[in-house]
Amino acid sequence: MIQSSLTELAAALQGRQLSSVELTTAFLDRIDALNPRLNAFITVDREGALAAARAADARIAGGDAGPLTGIPVAHKDVFCTQGVRTSCGSKMLDNFVSPYDAHVVSQLKAAGAVMLGKTNMDEFAMGSSNENTYYGPTRNAWDPARIAGGSSGGSAVAVAARMAPMATGTDTGGSVRQPAAMNGITGIKPTYGVVSRYGMIAYASSLDQGGAFGRSAQDCALLLTAMAGFDPRDSTSVERPREDYSRDLDKPLAGLRVGLPVEFFAEGMSDDVRRAIDAAIAQYRELGATVVEVSLPNARLAIPAYYVIAPAEASSNLSRFDGVRYGHRAADYGSLEEMYEKSRAEGFGAEVKRRILVGTYVLSHGYYDAYYLKAQKLRRLIAEDFRAAFAQCDVIAGPTSPTVAWPIGEKSDDPVQMYLQDIYTIAVNLAGLPGLSLPCGTGADGLPVGLQLIGNYFDEARLLQAAHGFQQATDWHQRAPELG
Repeated sequence: MIQSSLTELAAALQGRQLSSVELTTAFLDRIDALNPRLNAFITVDREGALAAARAADARIAGGDAGPLTGIPVAHKDVFCTQGVRTSCGSKMLDNFVSPYDAHVVSQLKAAGAVMLGKTNMDEFAMGSSNENTYYGPTRNAWDPARIAGGSSGGSAVAVAARMAPMATGTDTGGSVRQPAAMNGITGIKPTYGVVSRYGMIAYASSLDQGGAFGRSAQDCALLLTAMAGFDPRDSTSVERPREDYSRDLDKPLAGLRVGLPVEFFAEGMSDDVRRAIDAAIAQYRELGATVVEVSLPNARLAIPAYYVIAPAEASSNLSRFDGVRYGHRAADYGSLEEMYEKSRAEGFGAEVKRRILVGTYVLSHGYYDAYYLKAQKLRRLIAEDFRAAFAQCDVIAGPTSPTVAWPIGEKSDDPVQMYLQDIYTIAVNLAGLPGLSLPCGTGADGLPVGLQLIGNYFDEARLLQAAHGFQQATDWHQRAPELG
């Protein structure tokens, strides 16, 4: 049961071969068994999940079921959930219980999905390893001594370890795609504005985007179809017709033009990752795709541009956490100013403080033009590079991460080395494009390697088709870690 795809689970539920209560109980029991070892969940809502499962069974019995009705889901703890704690992986919000649901959460509730709980994450989505969390690091599903990837590592591990059949995440600079790659599952970040950010606690507002995790591209297509849609409460939500992202999955790949950026295949990629990516590209050729060389000359500037823009926006967004209205408040203080200082010093972790300081600096008088404005100009150049590349190809392919998952603690004391792990993913967010990672092989110590596919604006259906075609010809997405 826990190894089944979403399509198989939906068929079993609607055919009355099992109930949502039985399915939900199976996943809750697996969370109980594995979470002490993997630390993928911060909060598990057994009572709420079983109540939602009973309601889903009633919907199915009444003939009012959709593709996700009765299927359990795990939400990244950055999405507000009414009546259930939303911590954002931070001491600052350890006691925060939201009075409302994020748009993504309400969309999936309306679809009949059953929320199992909230998953671990880098604090305020700031990190590439899921070590920057108040609740302790999430551990890789394939090797618990290694990092899970971040910032949506808890959601990725939950799906990889079969603690949930699907999960939500957010992606600001690769935070869906990188942990998907590290854990051997599929994850998609859609075009900026396709998924509402309402109720998604902000890190960098012009970069954050909700995404989907599943075992396969087909699973991600079903989940994204339910998540996406215009929301008037989010000023960045794009008003366009709803889509069925699974509509083109079974179209052949013959004639698909796959672009390979020369910059992605230069120095920086480890040899084991390169071998897996080369084999995946060869597989696309066998499936009838045409491979063309493209160039993204400004991609090398993505990391410096990102680490000016994202901290700048974070310094503004996180100013609301001051100990006054909600969240952590220091116990002892002598003045209002001291309360602010102590509450923020106690509530935020080291990486969050680092980014707030950097962001405040680049926005300060005398430095705005020198840093922030220049970074925004670079962002436009990066987007123009992608525009030119897509004149020659349909999708762009390359590695998701330059290495497989590394041991916990290995890069914790070197923030720059940690930031460089996002070298292949950040440009996609700066340009606002959709990106997807799918398992394509193994590297050192048998750890998963992810292939990144990048699409043109609003071309998620084609991205998912390209991934699904690969997965129909390979079995990397069907492999699971041996966890008992």
